[in-house]
Amino acid sequence: SIINTYYLARLLASQDPEDKALADTIGLVFPNQDSTGTHVNVSGAGLVSGSQNRENAIKFLEYLTEDAAQAYFANGNNEYPVVEGVASAAAVTSLGPFKQDLLSTAELGRNQSEAVRVFDRAGWQ
Repeated sequence: SIINTYYLARLLASQDPEDKALADTIGLVFPNQDSTGTHVNVSGAGLVSGSQNRENAIKFLEYLTEDAAQAYFANGNNEYPVVEGVASAAAVTSLGPFKQDLLSTAELGRNQSEAVRVFDRAGWQ
C-alpha cells in the first residue's frame, strides 16, 4: 500500500494502544533509494500579480518559511519541514532518512494532464 508518511507518524505518536499495536505491524519502504529517490508531495504558496495587499502577502510568505512557522506546521501535522535545519517531530524522525526525488515540480506539472488521463483510463480514484 502507498501511504503519506504523516499518517504513519500519527499512528506512531498516538497514545492509543490500538494505534501503537497497528503501527507495530507496518513496515515502511522508501522506494527508488538506489536510483531517482522517493516522490515527495509539496505544498506551495505564491503571490498573484493582481494582489491588492502585496507587501503583507510577501511578509506572510516570508513568515511561512521562518524556522518557528516551519516547526509549527511540520510538527503539528507530522510532516517534514521544508526549511533545512528545522527539526522534525520525533515520530517523523523515527521513520529514518531517505533520498528524495529531485524532479522539479515544473516537470511534474507539464505531465499532469496526461497522468490524469492515464488514471482515468485505469479507473483509479
